[in-house]
Amino acid sequence: MFIVKIEVQPKKKNRFNIYVDRGNGEIFAFSVGEDVLIKHGLRKGMELDELDIDAILHEDQIKAAFNKALTFLGYRMRSEKEVRDYLVSQGIDERVIERVMVELQLKNYVNDKEFAEAFVRTQMKTTLKGPGIIKAELGQKGIENDLIEAALDLFTKERQIEAAYKLAEKQLGKKANISLSQLKQKIEQAMFRKGFSSEVIQAVLEMLPLHERHDQEWEALLIQGEKGKKKYSHLDMYTYRQKLAQFLYRKGFSQELIQQYLQKHLEKSEE
Repeated sequence: MFIVKIEVQPKKKNRFNIYVDRGNGEIFAFSVGEDVLIKHGLRKGMELDELDIDAILHEDQIKAAFNKALTFLGYRMRSEKEVRDYLVSQGIDERVIERVMVELQLKNYVNDKEFAEAFVRTQMKTTLKGPGIIKAELGQKGIENDLIEAALDLFTKERQIEAAYKLAEKQLGKKANISLSQLKQKIEQAMFRKGFSSEVIQAVLEMLPLHERHDQEWEALLIQGEKGKKKYSHLDMYTYRQKLAQFLYRKGFSQELIQQYLQKHLEKSEE
């Protein structure tokens, strides 16, 4: 068969429709991008067979998929898995994807080592996440464990403590009406949920100015005591006293402070 006509597509100036004559007159055969057209030297009068067309179309698919990948990478850095998953979502054949991924790697458009390092730096600068959360997120993006561990070396123990301390300070400002014991527990839980290690959490707890909270402990007890009094006020005095003491103990107040409260406030009630 011979190419009898090549025309530019009306809506895509970088794509061309190829018409051939198989012996029965002019018919549309396929379309290709400009790069493939030039590479294969497609021109009017050129003879093609079915194998030629298959090879041309396969290369055109690779080029189109490669361009899709470049557009996807244009927004931000991506891991190899993210790019591969995107191409799959676009309905691209697996054989084409493999060729595209090889070309992207050769041109260093995707590099999981550089991606992991950049991701860790970004998380360190813009969030208060600990290494545990960052590691999990990199794993979800398909980064191999050895690359994750190497990238996390950038997140030194000193910087982890700095981030965890900032997180703890935020919790410290939110929890004014609870016991010191509960406050420490909530701060510890917040740091743990963000992926910080027990070692870092302990270091931060020792650094926090929790001793300043002792002056607020009594005020917090008074607030919680009022809640307990409303909850159990319908009970007889003995049961009321027992339930209130248990309620305050569950809130993290010390036995000594609870007894002071009961003596001071229940005696007034009895009077």
